[in-house]
This record gives sequence, structure tokens and C-alpha cells, in this order.
Amino acid sequence: MSFLGIDTSNYTTSLSLVREGRVVCNLKKSVYVAEHQRGVRQSDALFCHVKNLPILMEELGQIDDLEAIGYSSRPRDVEGSYMPCFLAGELVARSLSANRGVPVYPFSHQAGHIRAALYSANAMHLCGGEFLAFHVSGGTTELLYCKGEQITLIGGTEDLTAGQAIDRIGVKMGLAFPCGAALEELAKGVTPQKARVCVKDLSCNLSGLENKAEKMAMEGKSREKIAAFTLEFVRKTLEKLTENAFLRYGKLPVLYAGGVMSCSIIKKDFEERFGGYFAKPSFSADNACGTALLCMEAHGKRREKAK
Repeated sequence: MSFLGIDTSNYTTSLSLVREGRVVCNLKKSVYVAEHQRGVRQSDALFCHVKNLPILMEELGQIDDLEAIGYSSRPRDVEGSYMPCFLAGELVARSLSANRGVPVYPFSHQAGHIRAALYSANAMHLCGGEFLAFHVSGGTTELLYCKGEQITLIGGTEDLTAGQAIDRIGVKMGLAFPCGAALEELAKGVTPQKARVCVKDLSCNLSGLENKAEKMAMEGKSREKIAAFTLEFVRKTLEKLTENAFLRYGKLPVLYAGGVMSCSIIKKDFEERFGGYFAKPSFSADNACGTALLCMEAHGKRREKAK
């Protein structure tokens, strides 16, 4: 039996196929962002998904053993969570469900990120248990408490997300959006300037990072120095949040998910310091793998209940 996952986030159109509990297909196509721009409007993202989905569906090909379809319907599992770009995935999922006569299951983009990260990090044993999770991306920098099937927001940024700060700084440096990978490449081997971060309990502020990077540029600091400082600021912020979370909840297992957490500089440090679980880059950035895995699990529970 195969389970199809569809995710249409703000920056990536994604399809994934899970068969016998394994991800056998992980297809992605980026949403177009104009040169020198730091993001994309929802109307433009939705238009790109409408163009991208047929291309990816054709690449995926015929699925003869399709059992169920899962899709990302909202950013988070909280009341009022909504973004228009997810309507594109819902359109395809529900239409295909009606045509093929198979069930369809909606999930949050965030829940998909967490499940994909657990799968890729060989940490599926944490499913249904108690752990902390960071979802750090262009649209989100949140600290989550996970227990059973409940995901509870307990902290995170109060202004810019880490991904926004990285992209804003990168674009000003002349890098192509999204800027994370290029910024990391510039920072490799560079000793970063000491960063003073703004963290209070489980909340942080990241807007100061952009201001500091602008000041460094005006002082004539190299792109390499600015890149290294940017990632150090993010690393130290997440480090302090992790330490504070341990003080409040105990030293629970901690999962780091989202595109920003594919940074090898941060990953290496946090694996050594906290024993953190990290997804492979292709499962950390936006993808539909977690949605397909959640679909398989939800459908299995439905079948068990029907017996």
C-alpha cells in the first residue's frame, strides 16, 4: 500500500510517497522568488504551487496501490492557523481522493516537519512519547513540547524568525534567496565574533541580529565575518533556549527540525552538547515526507477502529 503526502508551504511545493513504512519518493520544486527579494507574497506562492503541482504529479507517475492521501492544511495545530498557499495542496488532495475513492487526511505543516525529522534522524521511538522540538525555518522559530499526539507551543521568537534574519542579511550581501546554504559556505572555517543574544526564559528576539550585521557591513567587515557572526548569533540563541527548556522540563530528548537546522555548523555543536536529533537536510527543509508518514499512521488507526 502507498500513501501520498502533499505539502504546499510558502516556499516549496512537495510530494512524497511512503510504501511499507519507508519514504520511497521525495519530490520538491521551489516557489519562484524574484532576484533581490526577501520573500514572496501568498498570492504569488499560491500561483507557483498551481504551476508546480502538475509537473511534480507527472514526475511521480501512476500510483496503482494508492491507499490514502495526506496534505498540509495549515501551518500549525492551533486555532486560527491559516495560510492561503496550503489551499493548492488541499485542492489536489481532495480532488484525487474523490476521483480514486480513497480517504484523505489533513495535517499541519509543523506536524509534518516534526515527523519527517524523527524519521530521518532514526528517532521514531520518540513518537507518542515526551520530547522537546525546535521548528526553525523561514516562517517559524518555535520551541515545542511534544507529548503523545499533542504539540504545544512553549516558546520561540517574538519578532523575526531565524530564517527571516538569515535571508535578509544574505540578500543585502548579494546572495540568492534563500540564503542559508550560501551563508554557511561563507562562514566555514571562520572564527565568529562573540554574539550577545536576547533570550528571556523560553522567548527570544532576533531583530537585533539584522541591525548588528548592518553595522558590521558599514564598518567594512568581510562577508565571511558577517556570515559567521550571523550563524553564531542563531546558534547561541538556540543554545540558550535549549538550556532554559531543560531547566523547566528536565533533560528531555530534543529534536531540531526546519530548514535552518540543516546548517552543519549548528548541528555538529548541538549533537555534541545536547545529544540532539537532527534530520538529514532533505528531510529538514520543507518536504511532504512527514505528511505521508502521518497519513499512513492515521489510516492504520482508522482501519483498526473499523475492525
